[in-house]
Amino acid sequence: MTAAIRLDDVHKHYGRREVLAGVSLEVAPGTKLGLVGPAASGKSVLLKLVCGLEAADRGELHVLGESLGGKREAELGPIRRRIGMLFQNYALFDFLDVAGNVAFPLEQRGGLSAGQIAERVDARLRAVGLAGSEHKLPGELSGGMKKRAGIARATVADAELVIYDEPSAGLDPVTTQKIYDLLAADHARTGATVLAVSSDVVALARFVDEIAFLYRGQILYRGPAATIADAPDPIVRQFVRGELAGPLAEGTA
Repeated sequence: MTAAIRLDDVHKHYGRREVLAGVSLEVAPGTKLGLVGPAASGKSVLLKLVCGLEAADRGELHVLGESLGGKREAELGPIRRRIGMLFQNYALFDFLDVAGNVAFPLEQRGGLSAGQIAERVDARLRAVGLAGSEHKLPGELSGGMKKRAGIARATVADAELVIYDEPSAGLDPVTTQKIYDLLAADHARTGATVLAVSSDVVALARFVDEIAFLYRGQILYRGPAATIADAPDPIVRQFVRGELAGPLAEGTA
């Protein structure tokens, strides 16, 4: 079976700063994989590489059966349309209202009438608790509402691969649980591959099948989400148990 995501010795630098230092990772289709690690350890950068938003400096990267190496922007478009992405900073279009933002992936894919798009957008906004906010602009939304709008946009097209960068950041515990319940229901319905980054390890572990720990630009550990607190590596255990020491928390990227 072809992996949905495969990274082989992937490196990424920004100037002299090495962000990813030889990451190798394989994610089978339909898997829900969580990615955790100290702040600035390269998690969001890894997500951008998988989405084709940035290119690796070295190594092989395959997504949904396609090699991303050397592809031009026009060649990356069809691959990106198969991916749903929730960005950490929302990345909503400020010139579109909420409904327009959520409809955007469907309009890009084509194949649906305006009425069908409106129905799917309405259902998705109701699912994330934004019914009645369809015509608000992003500037009129709170941080939590922007997050939910971003989730609606990432999931509305039933993409083959869905990437969540901090899906519960800025949300209260009740809303966090509702969001993860929604993501779990979506996965059960679509069977999509999921790659999720979150600083809320407890909530993430309830949602994903496995967790990979990224530290100083490398995958230090990967294993079942349910047992990550008992990981053999002491750095992983310290992080998960909230006892990470200052020097470790700083990371290198």
